Amino acid sequence: MSALHDKSLVIDGLIISKWDRSVFEDMRKGGISAANCTVSVWEGFQATVDNIAIMKREIRDNADILTLIRSADDIVRAKEDGKTGIILGFQNAAAFEDNLGYVEAFADQGVRVVQLCYNTQNLIGTGCYERDGGLSGYGREVVAEMNRVGILIDLSHVGAKTSEETILESKKPVTYSHCLPSGLKAHPRNKSDEQLKFIADHGGFVGVTMFPPFLKRGTEATVDDYVEAIDYVANIVGEDNVGVGTDFTQGYDRAFFDWITHDKGRHRRLTDFGTVLNPEGIRTIGEWPNLTTAMEKADWSASRIEKIIGGNWLRTFRTVWGA
Repeated sequence: MSALHDKSLVIDGLIISKWDRSVFEDMRKGGISAANCTVSVWEGFQATVDNIAIMKREIRDNADILTLIRSADDIVRAKEDGKTGIILGFQNAAAFEDNLGYVEAFADQGVRVVQLCYNTQNLIGTGCYERDGGLSGYGREVVAEMNRVGILIDLSHVGAKTSEETILESKKPVTYSHCLPSGLKAHPRNKSDEQLKFIADHGGFVGVTMFPPFLKRGTEATVDDYVEAIDYVANIVGEDNVGVGTDFTQGYDRAFFDWITHDKGRHRRLTDFGTVLNPEGIRTIGEWPNLTTAMEKADWSASRIEKIIGGNWLRTFRTVWGA
């Protein structure tokens, strides 16, 4: 691990791995100070509460290496204590169901990041794989309530129109927590230069993913390709408005991807990712420090690296969550 990585605050904007001790140990091996950890995708209210209860038990059972994050200051303390902070996050707002009061209920449970839609349409808006009808009336109320209670709005899998309307509607910064630029590869999940510039121009933040189906060279990609993608985005949005959101799916098998890519309507699927093989050099969470090393080899300045691997996320969290 490079000295810079070791001393820096490292924040991963999105991990959706199979939560167990081996994954948590790999997060510590990777020097991660905090990560947005997915605890809900398709689940409704009750199933999501169950998932949160399980995750909190995991945090208690692994208290030697984990801590729950409720504030930006908690992330700083996690780094000081040599632990990884778990940020509870959703990749879909399905768990809000049609009850606006559930937004605050989940905030009280510690949820700090929620993506409005996952690929497809829900009560709030439309995902990136469907004809986009924009933000619903209920969706506008959800945005206002998320602003009020301090939950960061994520638009990574959200359609372009719904995203644009949310960016304009929100009174606080919003994020694409894990995306890649369509300027390097055309894909429904990737964001155009115009979309990237629009969110940044309105105070938003971009986390860059390394999910192989969205990378220019796919399963042939290396950690250097990931650095190229981060650099591409930074050149559009500015180095103060970009971070890392790996989208690690460590520990999952094909059945998980079949589940995660389903759609409304029995047996319907939105997409097929094919082979999911992370870039060479950062295939596991424990190899996260190789990303910092690759940035150093690309002659990035220490200050730029520190901002992109964690500092920028921390500032964004402070703005949305408070201290």
